[in-house]
Amino acid sequence: MTERQSGALSRDQDTLTLGPSCLRWMGDHLEIDIAEHDKRLFNPWRRPVRGTVRVYPEMFNSTAFALDPQGRHIWHCLSPRARVEVDMREPGLNWSGAAYLDSNFGSESLEEGFRIWHWSRAHVGDEAMVCYEGVRRDGSGFASALRFGADGTPQEVELPMVAPLPNSLWQITRKTRADRGEAKVLTTWEDTPFYARSTLASRLFGEKVVAVQESLDMDRFASGLVQFMLPYRMPRSRD
Repeated sequence: MTERQSGALSRDQDTLTLGPSCLRWMGDHLEIDIAEHDKRLFNPWRRPVRGTVRVYPEMFNSTAFALDPQGRHIWHCLSPRARVEVDMREPGLNWSGAAYLDSNFGSESLEEGFRIWHWSRAHVGDEAMVCYEGVRRDGSGFASALRFGADGTPQEVELPMVAPLPNSLWQITRKTRADRGEAKVLTTWEDTPFYARSTLASRLFGEKVVAVQESLDMDRFASGLVQFMLPYRMPRSRD
C-alpha cells in the first residue's frame, strides 16, 4: 500500500508491476510478489515487508456489475470463492485459508460517486454469497444480494434482513445482511477513520457462516483532516 507515480506502473495481459511489487497470472493461480516497507505513525524506521501470496480460484465469474445508473463504477467479483497461500519472509509468517478476489474500477473517484457502502461475503456450502449496498453521492441507494453457484454463475436473490452492527472505535456505522437480522462481530481487522473490516458470525439460508464485512465512509475519507493524516499511514514514493 505505497502510493507511487505513474512511471512506476506497467502492465500486460498477465502481469501488473507497481514499483518493486508485482502481480502475475500463472495459469491456475494469481501470484503476488510483495516488496514493500511499512510505515508506522510517528516512527521513522520502516520495516521491510516481503513475501509471496498465491490465490487459487475455486470458481470464476465473468459478469461485472455497474454500481450506478451511468456505469461510472464497475464491480467485478472475479472469483467469489478461492484458496489463498501466504508465505512472508519479512516478517516470517505464513498461513493458508479461504479467499475471495474482486475488482472495482471506474471513470471517477469513489468519493465522487458514493457517500457510504457496506459489503459482505460468506462461503455457504460449496457456494458463495455477496451482499453489496450503499448510498450514492446523489442520495440514491442501491442494494443487492448475489448467490454464486458452485460454477461461479451469479444469481440475484432476495436480500436478507438488515443486521445492525456496533459502530467501530472510530464510530464508522456498520451493518450487514443475515437471517432474522442477527449477526455478531467476531474480530475487527481494520479500524480507521473512514473504513472498517471485520469478521462476523451469522446465518444465511439457514446455515451458520463466518462472513467478512466492510463499511466505507467516503465523506470521512474526503475530509481535510483524513487527507492530512493519510501520508502518515500510507508511504508515498517519488520513484
